[in-house]
Amino acid sequence: MVALADVMTPDVVTLSSEASVGDAAKVMVRGGFGSVVIVQGRMLLGILTERDVLRAAAAEDDLRAAPVERWMTPEPDTALPDLDTEEAVSLMLSRGFRHLPVVLDGELLGMVSLRDVLSARIARR
Repeated sequence: MVALADVMTPDVVTLSSEASVGDAAKVMVRGGFGSVVIVQGRMLLGILTERDVLRAAAAEDDLRAAPVERWMTPEPDTALPDLDTEEAVSLMLSRGFRHLPVVLDGELLGMVSLRDVLSARIARR
């Protein structure tokens, strides 16, 4: 068994709910990230992904003025660090998302992508 704790990225990029979609896009491009976690203090509010940025770009005149809160997925699914990568793949594919925050006792520990969990699966073979 390979647990999410073994494959997750512990350095998660976060922004406050007051940030704009433009701010999020800059952070995502600079860091090569496919998502950013939206927080208020230590509380996870939502997740903004590349797809969300594209939807916002199609609908908004100015991404610098568009709040992330309007375009993020609120209260996203999360996983515990001991969840098996096989179960994570199943969850992500069945729910149609590619990024899964890893949380323990309300604290954000890391982020795992579909690529992370599939790479772990391939490496086991």
